[in-house]
Amino acid sequence: MEAQQTQSVQQGIKKEGFHITVTQMCITAVFMALTCVATMVVQIPIPLGYAHLGDSVILICAFFFGPVVGALAGGIGSAMADILTGFAVWAVPTLIIKTIMPIIACAIFGNMKSKFDRCKVISVKGIVGAVVTLLFMTLGYVVFGAIIAGSFAAGLASAPGLLLKSIVNMVVYLFVAILPTAFAYSYGCGIPYSILLHILFFMYYTYIILIHG
Repeated sequence: MEAQQTQSVQQGIKKEGFHITVTQMCITAVFMALTCVATMVVQIPIPLGYAHLGDSVILICAFFFGPVVGALAGGIGSAMADILTGFAVWAVPTLIIKTIMPIIACAIFGNMKSKFDRCKVISVKGIVGAVVTLLFMTLGYVVFGAIIAGSFAAGLASAPGLLLKSIVNMVVYLFVAILPTAFAYSYGCGIPYSILLHILFFMYYTYIILIHG
């Protein structure tokens, strides 16, 4: 009986079409924390909020692990960062925007159903998927910013900072997403571990450069 229960857990939890394995749960938890930390470690003030590196982690997570893991990690991890850094008023808009972002990305990447169907990082779909996703993020925050501030002009004022943040996150996404596969094959470690290692190293050196010069 216990063996059957263990096997059912290992195969995944499947209810009403929702399917997530134990491995995916663990990866989701790790990337939820990474998204939160990446959003909190480097914060550059812009109108109505701050710029950060959390979006690059969301794109990486969506590309390698699909829409379910990406949406859970991105939405909850980013909302947690807003709450913990004094921007609780943005928690709900962030939860909505960052949950939808990986779904849009994966729809273009081609890995909505299987991560093995995804495109290459450097490809039309790989780049367009990231660009469209980041543009959606920018539009979402402009709209919610206008609602929160009660002024469309105030929401629009955040657009340049959001677009600049998108460019930085795009570069980080491309840089980090390209390296893990080669690293994993070269050193015999799994791609998830390689992704984690590269993100941690990148965040550490970014923090050192920006904070300590």
